[in-house]
Amino acid sequence: MSILQPSAASLYDRVQRVIPPIEWPAFSDDIDAIVALKRERNAVILAHNYQTPEIFHCVADIVGDSLALARKATDVDADIIVLAGVHFMAETAKLLNPGKTVLLPHTDAGCSLADSITAEDVRLMRKRYPGVPVVTYVNTSAAVKAESDICCTSGNALAVVESLGVPRVIMLPDEYLARNIAAQTKVEIIAWKGHCEVHERFTPADIRELREAHPGVTVLAHPECPPEVVAEADFAGSTAAMSDYVGQHKPARVVLMTECSMSDNVAIDHPDVEFVRPCNLCPHMKRITLSNIRTALEENRHIVTIDSQVAERARNAVERMIAI
Repeated sequence: MSILQPSAASLYDRVQRVIPPIEWPAFSDDIDAIVALKRERNAVILAHNYQTPEIFHCVADIVGDSLALARKATDVDADIIVLAGVHFMAETAKLLNPGKTVLLPHTDAGCSLADSITAEDVRLMRKRYPGVPVVTYVNTSAAVKAESDICCTSGNALAVVESLGVPRVIMLPDEYLARNIAAQTKVEIIAWKGHCEVHERFTPADIRELREAHPGVTVLAHPECPPEVVAEADFAGSTAAMSDYVGQHKPARVVLMTECSMSDNVAIDHPDVEFVRPCNLCPHMKRITLSNIRTALEENRHIVTIDSQVAERARNAVERMIAI
């Protein structure tokens, strides 16, 4: 995949509203090096919506939420994929591109939600509820996906659940996503007790305080937030859905109840919208930096590998989701 890349100097125009000029020199050398390395190594960078603007807007080739990255990963014809995100996303990219080299710039870029469940937990759930299909959120390890019937994301979870045509499903591991989907369907959902450490911290009181401090603010919430938070919001949806909402409705003032870099990335495309930023950071996403992306490309770090038997079964669950 050959992509003509601009220099760091020309890229600053994209992010000048969210990155002060005094900070830009700290990024520009790495950006120029990454641009050159991508060209030399026939590499592409996939970046999640929670990455910081200098990554998201300046070096990434493909951006989006988990579903978008999973879908677009299947079309990548580069030799190397660098995943600017967390470990389960890099595994998903590898599942869909088994013949390519997939790099994760920092090995500790994990996920509290993915860590909340193991493959053995899924097998025990199957024993407890024999015959009930397992829908697994993509925010899980390949080993957990391999024990599942089908994957889902926050953006397509309802469609996936209802596509199975069964009266009840096991939905893992995010309890709040499961409860929020259960409120929208007649399908009985058996949930797990996993939570995202970013979204679980938002409360209905936070929203009420924001409305009082910023009259007229439109509140958008991620469905990994507790149901009480979703109920207080004006709209709930995946990061892609929240971004689309801002673009379509153009609220004068908006708050995104999700990881705070998301607001910076969406704000760049909508200068006419005022963004209120309650800042809950994901420590795992923030382990990805320009510096370690550059090192990943220079030194082939860190190569993502998956056991072949696990990979085949996990790939099936992901591909069933993408087919929907």
